Amino acid sequence: MKIHVTNDNPEHRSAVLSVAETYASDAAAANTGAVGVAGAVLMENAGRAVAEAVRGRWQPRPVAVLCGPGNNGGDGFVAARHLAEAGWPVKLALLGARSDLEGDAAHHALAWDGEVLELSAEVLEEGALVIDALFGAGLGRPLEGPAREAILAVAAGGYPVVAADVPSGLSGDTGRVVGDAIAPADLTVTFFRKKPGHLLLPGRTYCGELLVADIGIPETVLQDIRPGCFENGPDLWAGSYPWRGPQDHKYDFGHALLVGGDTMTGAARLASRAALRVGAGLVTLACAENLLPIYAMATPSVITTPLGGRGDFRALLADRRKNAVLIGPGNGISHETRGRALAALAAGKSTVLDADALSCFEANPEALFDAITDAEASAVVLTPHDGEFVRVFGNLAFDADRLVRARAGAEASGAVVVLKGGDTVIAAADGRAAINANAPPELATAGTGDVLAGLVVGLLAQGMPAFEAAAAACWLHGEAATRLGPGLISEDLSEALPAVLADLKGVAGPTRKNL
Repeated sequence: MKIHVTNDNPEHRSAVLSVAETYASDAAAANTGAVGVAGAVLMENAGRAVAEAVRGRWQPRPVAVLCGPGNNGGDGFVAARHLAEAGWPVKLALLGARSDLEGDAAHHALAWDGEVLELSAEVLEEGALVIDALFGAGLGRPLEGPAREAILAVAAGGYPVVAADVPSGLSGDTGRVVGDAIAPADLTVTFFRKKPGHLLLPGRTYCGELLVADIGIPETVLQDIRPGCFENGPDLWAGSYPWRGPQDHKYDFGHALLVGGDTMTGAARLASRAALRVGAGLVTLACAENLLPIYAMATPSVITTPLGGRGDFRALLADRRKNAVLIGPGNGISHETRGRALAALAAGKSTVLDADALSCFEANPEALFDAITDAEASAVVLTPHDGEFVRVFGNLAFDADRLVRARAGAEASGAVVVLKGGDTVIAAADGRAAINANAPPELATAGTGDVLAGLVVGLLAQGMPAFEAAAAACWLHGEAATRLGPGLISEDLSEALPAVLADLKGVAGPTRKNL
């Protein structure tokens, strides 16, 4: 793994642009500086980037360039020209007539002095590499006619595919397949910044290797666009990571309080160990008195304390040193769990609600939302998977993609929402969102969500802002799992964390104000 942290604007570096924002960045580039960057130049740079990516990864071989009737097709004309000039045998097929092309695409089509074939499956030949420049990220309707026949032929023939911008048939905003899509690409070359569809599932699986090419759009255009979506990674949150310094002590790094369940004791044990591993100064796990031996034997570094009724829990909350609380893992869906969640919020603690602490509000989610609003001075993170999201938020944005749904949940609740899955989305009530794309499928095993919740509460205890803490926890969780690979179980994740943090600190460096 290579961790990359820069000193420039981290939000600009990590920005993920919607299709509309991408169009706006193209337009803004033309008005930047004294001269600007003409659309024809951007298209030339984009097509050349596709051709250079092909030449850098394959030896010369027959190439079939499939061009659509818009700007994506214009990129294809440029790529075809550069490959032909380099001596590659190129066939170019166009959906529609060259005379119907407009603007920059028409300009570059005229610069192509080769034959323009009618788009059909017949342009494909054995062993050919396919450059997919049919339709870009803005596709809003299913492909049909010759375009659909061509992409189905590509899939059936098993041709290697290089996609310009996004694989045809894929929505750049949602990652959803609109009708049919071309076979998953071996390589996708996009321009300036990624789009949500490159990171959200299933779009990510269609893109193959993803290359972001610099085509001359200055980063300054993002100052006006003000993107609110980002790819989750250290660039986004490393500046607020709570590294220890030589004069620090454990009390500088918070005290996390977790509640252990009466039957599913493993969940809170996993979460408490994760909170310690991620750096919380102290971790207390409260549980029924008869279960103290089970919890105490799990991790000697975790403080265990007996917990009876609500009075005991409120007494624990009254300790100002306990500044972050996790309710939910293994707690059971009960009035007791619900009451503890509300008590933590009322006490003004940074609070993570996971699993059962979410499901217990299914009948009255407004009570949760009102409590979060009343606790506006504290950080609140909700960590639902899809089923728990429905229990808390009902049909809110039901037919929308996960990015829209997570943002809608954050706005409705006032909390940071971590909508968990293979394409976890972290969303804040102010509209910011981060798409986490580093989680491997090996995380689909029991207990990994409990570890994630523990990482979040551990970072909140150390003073990280809620959005950054949730984003950092998701990325660390995914990176640890990636290093472990097949065969991982949830207990492994916390043990893999020190190596991940050591690499992260090596590039991020200390950030605490007292250093």
